[in-house]
Amino acid sequence: MSQLLVEIVHHILHHSLKLFPFLFLTYWVMGLLEQMSSAKSRRLIQNAGKVGPVWGSICGAFPQCGFSAAASYFYVGRVLTLGTLISVYMSTSDEMIPILISERVPVPTIASIVAAKVMIGMITGFLIELLFGWFRKKKTVPSDLPQCETNSYMECCGHKKGILQNAFKHALRVWIFITLITLLIEIVVETIGTDTMSLIFSDTPVVGEMIAALVGLIPNCGASVVITQLYLEGIIGTGPMLSGLLVSAGVGLLVLFKENRNLRENMWITAILYVGSVLWGVLFQALGVVF
Repeated sequence: MSQLLVEIVHHILHHSLKLFPFLFLTYWVMGLLEQMSSAKSRRLIQNAGKVGPVWGSICGAFPQCGFSAAASYFYVGRVLTLGTLISVYMSTSDEMIPILISERVPVPTIASIVAAKVMIGMITGFLIELLFGWFRKKKTVPSDLPQCETNSYMECCGHKKGILQNAFKHALRVWIFITLITLLIEIVVETIGTDTMSLIFSDTPVVGEMIAALVGLIPNCGASVVITQLYLEGIIGTGPMLSGLLVSAGVGLLVLFKENRNLRENMWITAILYVGSVLWGVLFQALGVVF
């Protein structure tokens, strides 16, 4: 058993060390792009009006650390509608895109997954607007919103140093997550077998999507790392993967619960996000969609 563990650790370290340069490069480029697009994307979503879910889902798809947090602040200030907020949450990619790029997943596959999340975010956002109405009281940012709303995601997430240093720290943190999670997955697979894990997630209708969505609700980057790695390892299929990533809104929900004093409203938003993500995952799984 000890020899097997040593072999697993050696294999994972050998593989994961190759990922770090790609993660670092990806986060560096993301930092540069975010500096150029952050203010513009937030202005778009603030002034979107009744087409908020369109811009919300498109802007949310960009891997910006603080965008879901920004959407939560705007919603609390009644700048955004409920539908727009959900569209941002569902399309938020968190750590998914950097991991897929680092694992050298084909560009068409990455584009298809992102496009699916954007489409789902838009449709769900508009459905929520129709069902729950337009919860918009203002079109200006309230003066008591935290200052980080007007800054880049680096500052909003506590990163106030240079882009290169931030990229290195972010890449290192995600690399550690990937390494530990991959190690755990390999140990579990060696212990209970791939078939058993696939049975839990893929061969049991709805249950796989529900479990993946519960994991996705964890309010940090670890949730999207877990879901993405399980998908890349072939343990979960399209349905559970989508459910887990649709509900994974980064720190958005954490900010919502922190800033919005209406606990009942927060619980309803979480429930809507969770149930919607599970239903979309079940639908894609039933249709046999493969990315």
